[in-house]
Amino acid sequence: MSFPFANRLKPAHLRLIRAIEESGKLQLAADSVAMSQPAASRLLAEIETEIGGALFDRLPRGMAATALGEAFLRHARVILSEVDALSDNIARLQNGQAGAVRVGSVTGPAVSALVPALLAVRDTAPDMQPTIEVAPSVDLLKGLEEGHFDFVLARVGVKSDVANLRAHPGRSERVRLLVGANHPLAGRQQVGLADTLDYAFVIQETGSPIRTAVERQFLQSGLATPKHVINSSSLLIALSVITSSDAISPQTQEVAEVLSHGNSELSVIDIAEEIAVSPFLVLYRADRHLSPIAQRLLEEVLSRL
Repeated sequence: MSFPFANRLKPAHLRLIRAIEESGKLQLAADSVAMSQPAASRLLAEIETEIGGALFDRLPRGMAATALGEAFLRHARVILSEVDALSDNIARLQNGQAGAVRVGSVTGPAVSALVPALLAVRDTAPDMQPTIEVAPSVDLLKGLEEGHFDFVLARVGVKSDVANLRAHPGRSERVRLLVGANHPLAGRQQVGLADTLDYAFVIQETGSPIRTAVERQFLQSGLATPKHVINSSSLLIALSVITSSDAISPQTQEVAEVLSHGNSELSVIDIAEEIAVSPFLVLYRADRHLSPIAQRLLEEVLSRL
C-alpha cells in the first residue's frame, strides 16, 4: 500500500505524534510543539485518514498508541533523531565547532604556531577534523593553488605565482645547528662557523630557505660553503644521520629546541654567528572562502605570530 502523504510529512508532524504518545493528551502535545489544539486535531485526523487507521485510542484518561501508532512512532523517532542530529551538525559547522580543515606548513611554523593553535581550537571544537601536512614551501604553494589546503604557512620564492593569493605576515626564524650529543662541538661556547667545515652537513636541497640562509652566512663570513653535504628535506633522515655520526643538521630554532629538549642523544651547537631565514607568510586563496572552522584555526594561528 502506497502512502503518498509520507512525501508531505514534515518534522513538525512527526514531533506532534511523538508528543501525543509522550503526554497522552492532545492539548499538552499541541502546546509542546507550539500548535493550537484544533490545528493539532485536524493534522492528526488527516494523518490517520491517509494511512487508513487510528494511531491512538481515545481513552477516558487520555490517548494511547495503537499497534499502527507504535509502528508509526518507531519510524518517527528514527527520522527525528536523524533530523535533530543533522540540525546540530549544521549548527556546529556554521559556528566553527566542527568540520574538516586541511593546513600545510613548513617545519618551524608548524611547531611554533600551527600545532599550539590546533590544540587550542580543539579544546572548544573537539569534533573538528584537522589534517596537517609538513612540506617544502614550493609543494605547499602548489597544493594551495590546487585546492589541497585551506591555508598554508610557507615562504614565497622568486618564481612563486602569488597573483591569486592573500597573505598575513609571519616572522623571521633563526637557524640552529643540531648535532648528536657526543659531537666534538657540543657544549662549546660561541663556536665559529669555520669550525663546522670539518664536518658533513645534512641539509635541505639547494634553493630551500634554510640552505640559502646557511650558505649566505658562510659567504658573508668570508668562508666557503660546506662541501660534504647530504641533501635531504626529511627530518627523520637528518636525525638518523646526526645521531650515528658527527654530521650537523641546520634546523629552525623552534624545531631544534623541541627535538633537543630532554633528549640526551641530541645537542644544539652554540654558534657565534646568527643565521636567519627569510620570513614565512600565512597564505590563502583570494577566490575561496574559508569554512568557519578553518577561519577559527587561521585566527588562532595569527594570534600566535
